[in-house]
Amino acid sequence: MKHQFAFLLLAGLAVAAEEKRDGGKDEGYALYNFLDDKMARITILVLGCMAAFVYVWQLASRFSGHLRRLASLTNDRQRFFLLPDMRIARLKEHLLYAPLFRTRHNREFQLSRAVGMGTLPSRFHSLLLLGLVVMNVVVCVVTVPYPKPQKTVAAVLRNRTGTIATINLIPLLIMAGRNNPLIPLLRVSFDTWNLLHRWLARIVVLESVAHMLFWMVDKVQEEGGWPVVQKSIKGSELILTGLVAVIAFVALALHSFSALRHAFYETFLHVHILLVIAAMGFLWVHLKEFPQQTYVLVALIAWGLERFARFAILLYRNLGNGITTAVVEALPGDAMRITVKMARPWNFEPGQHMYLYMPSVGLWTSHPFSVAWSQAEEIYTDEKGLVQTRQDVLAFQKATISLLVRRRTGFTDKLYQRAERSVGGTVSLKAFAEGPYGSIHSLDSYGTVLMFAGGVGITHHIPFIRHLVAGHADGTVAARRVTLVWVIQSPEHLEWIRPWMTSILGMERRRDVLRILLFITRPRNTREIQSPSSTVQMYPGRPNIGALVDMEAENQIGAMGVMVCGNGSLSDDVRRVCRKRQTSSHIDYIEESFTW
Repeated sequence: MKHQFAFLLLAGLAVAAEEKRDGGKDEGYALYNFLDDKMARITILVLGCMAAFVYVWQLASRFSGHLRRLASLTNDRQRFFLLPDMRIARLKEHLLYAPLFRTRHNREFQLSRAVGMGTLPSRFHSLLLLGLVVMNVVVCVVTVPYPKPQKTVAAVLRNRTGTIATINLIPLLIMAGRNNPLIPLLRVSFDTWNLLHRWLARIVVLESVAHMLFWMVDKVQEEGGWPVVQKSIKGSELILTGLVAVIAFVALALHSFSALRHAFYETFLHVHILLVIAAMGFLWVHLKEFPQQTYVLVALIAWGLERFARFAILLYRNLGNGITTAVVEALPGDAMRITVKMARPWNFEPGQHMYLYMPSVGLWTSHPFSVAWSQAEEIYTDEKGLVQTRQDVLAFQKATISLLVRRRTGFTDKLYQRAERSVGGTVSLKAFAEGPYGSIHSLDSYGTVLMFAGGVGITHHIPFIRHLVAGHADGTVAARRVTLVWVIQSPEHLEWIRPWMTSILGMERRRDVLRILLFITRPRNTREIQSPSSTVQMYPGRPNIGALVDMEAENQIGAMGVMVCGNGSLSDDVRRVCRKRQTSSHIDYIEESFTW
């Protein structure tokens, strides 16, 4: 690769020198265009190599976990998996689990209670973003064979920045989709892809602005004076459509700041989509005489396929035997339990989430929610009580999906008020469910599992608990100790998960593996704090994260997986404690978060 690029660089310089002597400007620019296309392909190749590296890493991790699970099925002590690999432990401590600075990562910076400024990326994510920035700087500036005379430099940089900005649109639009094929392939969360999408978008905007500025400089140098620039804008469709596309890209960047995005998310989302359509449309016209239009076509195809997949999933999931309906129940503590009766069967896995549409409340908008519970209906029988054929059962069997949603602003506030005003605090509405998405983590290979949940974050853990308890009874998972730590403000919040937890507490061999610790941060009086049993205990105040992790580590069986889903402060505290203990025992930290 190095020798090939050196050859192309020397060739470019040779042609530039020939151009100076013979006036072969078109031939010189043809080679520069070839080099631009080469750098664009190398950009995609580098991104592909990064994805391949992550794939191999994840594949090795999954294979190691699978072997660990198989070896632990008949081994109750699992001592071989207790000690960590020191090289991997240090990598996790100082890079993979490390915040950018000190301990803050998932706790949001806020100007006020209503205005958030986003979170800090982790050290590993920061390294990825730095690599993304450096790669684009190198291909836009460093690898350019600068010609002589210097007055043609602006034209060369104009072409290079425009080409790289256009090729970056392909990964940019792929990263933005819910149906991003890289999520299940690489086992990388949508949250991470969303972070990369935002930063790559900023890079594309800067490259687009640089492309426009270099065109202006070249125009002034070649034809003299800024009036020529103004005349070109008015008299050329090529220039006018390019300028409008750049303005649309800049508008996309300006209105996507975290504070505006969080404060007016619904408005942001609709404006964002409209600006993307405008930018891509004008860019398509701008490049109609250039080969770079192919990159735009590929990006549009990727975007169109993702949208088509969403529409197809929506139709398939909700237009089967009847339609999808949702029963919304208002609960204490500004929460709702939503029971969605699907029109078709749903193959649910722990850790998945879905997008819910309720046209009578939110029109065409959708919102993501973690799936807390799933069950299939009883097998249908005919009027004589006889079980029907398997084909009949599959045709008519439906799935019921349950969600736990906290009342916020906008859609959830309207939905809560709708349920609260209804008779019995319950309302039934037509709905559309899109999914399932997620499920990139597995806890089957850990002998010890420790889960921390804050508030409605419990919805992410409930399916894992049910799966691990059932797997322990069946002998299909390595889990021998499962501990749930749930932090809530009031005992009345226990009502949120009462039907599901009742089902779990009644499962076979549940007492052998599961222990639940409830921490009530705002009890009205101490008499409310009463532990139902030795395996379900209640405490006032906030938990001591370090003491709880140490307690599990002292009694650790095999490898330990620590999963957290809650507010940013809780996640950062658990992350800090797990990092400190990487070299003492095998501890994997898993964080479930969703930033937008």
